[in-house]
Amino acid sequence: MINKEIKMALKKTLMGLFIVSVIIFMHAPIIALMVSSFSTDIHFSLPFAGLTTEWYVAVFHSGQIRSVVWNTFSTALVVMVPATIIGLMAALAFAKYKWRSRGVYQKILLLPIFFSQMVLGLALLLMSNQIGIIPSWITAAISHLVWILPVVTIVIAIQVYGYDKTLDEAAYDLAATPIQVFREVTLPILMFGIFSGAVFAFLLSWSNYDLSLFLQGVDQMLPVYIIGKMSGGYSPMAPALSVVIYLLSGVILFLPMWLMQRIAK
Repeated sequence: MINKEIKMALKKTLMGLFIVSVIIFMHAPIIALMVSSFSTDIHFSLPFAGLTTEWYVAVFHSGQIRSVVWNTFSTALVVMVPATIIGLMAALAFAKYKWRSRGVYQKILLLPIFFSQMVLGLALLLMSNQIGIIPSWITAAISHLVWILPVVTIVIAIQVYGYDKTLDEAAYDLAATPIQVFREVTLPILMFGIFSGAVFAFLLSWSNYDLSLFLQGVDQMLPVYIIGKMSGGYSPMAPALSVVIYLLSGVILFLPMWLMQRIAK
């Protein structure tokens, strides 16, 4: 009995150590980023000469960074709205209803997600040049939408697959119209999946580098700006900005989910 208890305690301890090790491994780069953002050295080196918050102050006072953040935020917002609406319709089409050629439709819809973003970005850039469209945040948003739409569709479809169709039938029996069924029954049930798809769309567009690199034009996006600063000459402003964006992304991801759970209760 004692040996069994010892084995169970040892098993729990090892499992806990394993989980902690995985968490540390996953967050070690972020921790290193946070530490380097407080260095007084212009160039990254260890040990640090001292600690300072001046790089965070410089980030919040930089007009160029505000412009880049606004470009990225507005693009992500523009992508999120149509991606969520179209993704919902697409998910309902192949996950809720049965119709001929549904499998072919599903494969075509999800095809862009299997392409390399670099290849997709280059193809869209060549196409826009051929038809005379100048790359800008609009072309970047269109490219993001092409790649993100399948992801949003999958996220929403996961919940649609568990949808109970008898609820629709009950609503129709009560003389509800198709629009009323969609508004009063379907949307509330799928709301968490729709919300999750919207968050995914925003964050995937917000952090997209490959497509933005090809199609942003003069409207520079945040990931391209940060990588350019890191490769073109290191400055602690780059990790300071990265930390701010990391924390902001966490708020965008978890705060609405927490609010949705509070509302559901």
